[in-house]
Amino acid sequence: MTDKKTGSAAAADLRQRAEAVGKEKWSDEELLTALSPLEIRRILHELRVHQVELEMQNEELRRTQAELDAARARYFDLYDLAPVGYCTISEDGLILEANLTAVTLLGMPRRALVQQPLSRFIFKDDQDLYYLKRAKFLTTGKPQGCDLRVVKKDGAMFWAHLIGIASSDNEGAPTCRVVLDDITERKQAEEALRSDRQRFAAIIKGTHVGTWEWNVQTGETIFNERWAEIIGYTLEELAPVSIKTWNTLTHPEDLKVSDELLEKHFRGELDYYECELRMKHKDGNWVWLLDRGQVMTWTKDGKPLMMLGTHQDITERKAAEAEKAKLESELQQARKIESIGRLAGGVAHDFNNMLGVILGHLEFALEQVNPAQPLHADLEEVQKAARRSAALTRQLLAFARKQTIMPKILNLNETVDGTLKMLRRLIGENVDLVWQPGADLWPVNMDPSQIDQILANFCVNARDAIGGVGKIVLETGNASLDQAACAKLPELSPGKYVRLAVSDNGCGMDRDTLDHLFEPFFTTKEFGESAGLGLATVYGIVKQNHGFIYASSEPGKGSVFTIYLPRHRGVKAQGSADATAVAAPAARGHETILLVEDEPTVLSLTTRMLELQGYTVLAAGSPGDAFRLAREHAGKIHLILADVIMPEMNGWDLTQNLLALYPHIKRVFMSGYTADIIAHHGVVEADVNFIQKPFSGKELAAKIREALDAGSR
Repeated sequence: MTDKKTGSAAAADLRQRAEAVGKEKWSDEELLTALSPLEIRRILHELRVHQVELEMQNEELRRTQAELDAARARYFDLYDLAPVGYCTISEDGLILEANLTAVTLLGMPRRALVQQPLSRFIFKDDQDLYYLKRAKFLTTGKPQGCDLRVVKKDGAMFWAHLIGIASSDNEGAPTCRVVLDDITERKQAEEALRSDRQRFAAIIKGTHVGTWEWNVQTGETIFNERWAEIIGYTLEELAPVSIKTWNTLTHPEDLKVSDELLEKHFRGELDYYECELRMKHKDGNWVWLLDRGQVMTWTKDGKPLMMLGTHQDITERKAAEAEKAKLESELQQARKIESIGRLAGGVAHDFNNMLGVILGHLEFALEQVNPAQPLHADLEEVQKAARRSAALTRQLLAFARKQTIMPKILNLNETVDGTLKMLRRLIGENVDLVWQPGADLWPVNMDPSQIDQILANFCVNARDAIGGVGKIVLETGNASLDQAACAKLPELSPGKYVRLAVSDNGCGMDRDTLDHLFEPFFTTKEFGESAGLGLATVYGIVKQNHGFIYASSEPGKGSVFTIYLPRHRGVKAQGSADATAVAAPAARGHETILLVEDEPTVLSLTTRMLELQGYTVLAAGSPGDAFRLAREHAGKIHLILADVIMPEMNGWDLTQNLLALYPHIKRVFMSGYTADIIAHHGVVEADVNFIQKPFSGKELAAKIREALDAGSR
């Protein structure tokens, strides 16, 4: 391709030739004469090529200019129609130019807007903020932004986000590009949200519920003041508060459950998270919280991001639930006891009558057989078995709290002291029995035989727990319990009690054993060893006397059983007989006794027992027979021995009616029924003579003699 400078080279060649001949300018004719045809053609060709190249360059310039014009047009379209306002501000703060959006926002024509100070449009209360940002911008040259209110020419006001960016004009003078973004809707939304939060906070505060916000990804957590109050702190005391604070204060067992429920919620298995958990209070106690929450926002890859929730103090509710569960457990236990009581009461009467006949005839047979004969030993074994059967019946009734009792005003020290010899024989020589009586002990109103049962049960169990050499301590004392003391022992009521404690240094018991200790037939003994109602009997006796019993123990640290019996306010305690003393044989009688018993075998046996003691017996098989015999008898009737429960009329009503015929007649009642049934018929009173079936001839003789020798009754 011919070089673009070819035409210029040809012209330069001509000038050189002209200078050579001393000519300043060539005419056309001279040029044609001076140049050869070949040179002329070459020059013309070069000129045509150069002309073509110039035309191409001009076309390229026109195309470039068109593109520049189009780009400038697009720029101004974008600049003018941008969703935000753009203004160029001079160093003095005057508007040099503005796009259509800025013109619209400020409400003034473009020509009128130019050379106006931007500060004119800033709300007066926000102008300090504007000048502060402008000063920082001029000082640092760094972009500055702020939210402020802008006032249009017509007075309308809107919120704008203002950003200043450094720039310069064509001459290099410093200017500022200002971006003006209308954020009124965002501000209104923020205000509405703030208002909603305030209302929500007011509602939450009124319901005493704590709130929390948790960024699951960063761990950042926000709690309100109520949450800190629930656990006894202020937020300042716990600062900085984070999810670690929550985890540290939460009970380890509950934290594990909480984490599992959260994971299920995160996986979509639960619509929301809910967990009851304990948190450590400032005073060291555990506070129950109901923790609820839900993930509100998720990341793009489906991970939980922001979670909102509440927590509510449910300590009182949990305490009420625990108390309800305890009461339900006690109710179930009471129903068990009541079931056994109904069973015991149903069989006690007939069983006691049969045992009475068996024991009575065994007593007669033993008196007639030589002790040296083998038959005598056999009869004694049968007698032992019958007595054990009678004892089992008494255990059932004691457990069911339906044992027939004859309470007396007792000094517990004297009663316990009278059982020590018997207890030492029970536990053996390897176990040391230590007796620590309390001073000035208050009296209690209780059947002394029940004290014997309680101590025998405790000591036998303690001996088995020791299993060798050891020690059992019996201790008594007075106990005045107030509300605070009873809070630690929920079943107790405030008041004054006499305390009886039995402790040992045996193998002890674990928590599960303690929880079932007083259940009927519960035992820790191996199969084949003695097991039965044991401590359940003790529990029944204590409850029957309106007392309370507690057990404390740990494996390897022995056990302590403590009984609280209500203090009796009244006359002084009666003396307690020595339980080990052998009762003197009852004196033989000569009086006349009216015997009323509806069971023929018991009637026959009891008649024989009394006649062998020298009494004259009028035997009646029913209340009607008793009235007939009383009217027909010519002599004096000294005593009536009547069964309590009989057809036609009970024993109490029968004796009341017979008092019309024999005003000074003495009365003794007998029964094989349970205490609640007997008491219903008015018999179990402190001043009434009563004997529980089954009884031996000696026991009957002693009770009859006691009644006959008594003063008025």
